[in-house]
Amino acid sequence: MKILRAPLFAASLAIALLSGCSSAYYGAMEKIGVAKRDILVDRVGNARESQQEAKEQFASALEKFIAVTKVEGGSLKAKYDQLNDDFKRSEARATEVRERIAAVSDVSDALFSEWKKELSAYSDRSLRDQSQRQLDETKRRYNDLMRTMRAAADRMDPILGKFRDQVLFLKHNLNAQAIAGLTSTASNLQGDVSRLIEDMEKSIREADEFIKSMKTS
Repeated sequence: MKILRAPLFAASLAIALLSGCSSAYYGAMEKIGVAKRDILVDRVGNARESQQEAKEQFASALEKFIAVTKVEGGSLKAKYDQLNDDFKRSEARATEVRERIAAVSDVSDALFSEWKKELSAYSDRSLRDQSQRQLDETKRRYNDLMRTMRAAADRMDPILGKFRDQVLFLKHNLNAQAIAGLTSTASNLQGDVSRLIEDMEKSIREADEFIKSMKTS
């Protein structure tokens, strides 16, 4: 299986998706020996990596958020800048997760549509039935994976919302009272981030299992 990690492939993918030419991109890749199945496996791997990175970023942002509420003294502007930087990094990671999940969905639609159409080309009914069962099982595993990935991704938005609110409030109220007000939010965020990490880890495990099954089936 060919792995599509190079910047050239990433750039080609971005151009193809932005211009609405996914089918042309997949066709071009097949001409050089890269099937939709390979692209799907690669994109699931990319989505898995982005969720791992998002998990680590959200955990780091929470740790720094809590640290800001506990450290007395120091520049309030510096504390705001630190929290704002972490918020922006977390927001960027969340966007990347959603984009990579969308890329998985795009190629899976093309793969499953092509697979279904090609079933009619079989002359051997036994082989056609076997391929149909493989298609059904692959779609079942894929749908389970996407539900888990999307559920984990959906947990990011409420956390980002709370984080954004506190960063904005601190920006508009650079005083000790505003810092003190972050403490209760930090406690709530701890629970939210813990649940996010659990969901992300579940999604990562399922992605690993899906990739393994696609390589062996």
